[in-house]
Amino acid sequence: MGERSLAARLYDDFISQNRYMYLVKGLGNTIIITVFALLIGVVIGVIVALIRVNYQQQKKRGPVLWILNFVSGVYLTVIRGTPMVVQLMIMYFVIWASGAPIMIAIVSFGLNSGAYVAEVIRSGIQSVDRGQREAGRSLGLSSRQTMVYIILPQAFKNVAPAIFNEFIVLLKETSVAGYVGIMDLTKGGDIIRSITYDAFPPLIVVAAIYLIIVIFLTQILHVIEGRLAKSDLR
Repeated sequence: MGERSLAARLYDDFISQNRYMYLVKGLGNTIIITVFALLIGVVIGVIVALIRVNYQQQKKRGPVLWILNFVSGVYLTVIRGTPMVVQLMIMYFVIWASGAPIMIAIVSFGLNSGAYVAEVIRSGIQSVDRGQREAGRSLGLSSRQTMVYIILPQAFKNVAPAIFNEFIVLLKETSVAGYVGIMDLTKGGDIIRSITYDAFPPLIVVAAIYLIIVIFLTQILHVIEGRLAKSDLR
């Protein structure tokens, strides 16, 4: 009897009227938001990290560099000091009220991710031995060429696992997108719950999907870390 009751609940929650499509559509939007937000975050992170590093290394700091460093500092302080869901709601209801919801979510999560990626990349740049920079200059490379061709490739190698881990964290953070009505995976489960008035199966399935994805991505992260460790031994 219990099994039939559970089967009936599962049928009503997911099979009846193709309600599982809420989860499918939500998962697709979650992946889209996560991937593109991380790309934006990496671009912003690299720019901010370069500004911060150059400001620390330059003995003579011009007004432009000072302004860029000040803006970067404010950006890092505000983004890292306020909740992601509040940033998303401000972007959706105040700053970009008439935009496409998915695009707003991508930009919001991208700006948030950029603040954390910036610190990761900055630490990666600073972890590169100073002798590498001096070697580049001795080969006749400019400061910019040394940074692009010598320092940044090594920095990205050092922080690749941390950036991939940020991808995993960002995937889970997108679960708050439903606060502004965006159909993500969590919102899809919530819609099913509101239709069937049955909370347990939708929530468990949503949690299981997140868990499976995170486990899969974590295994990829372990592979990346293993290959980077082997390359360091060569």
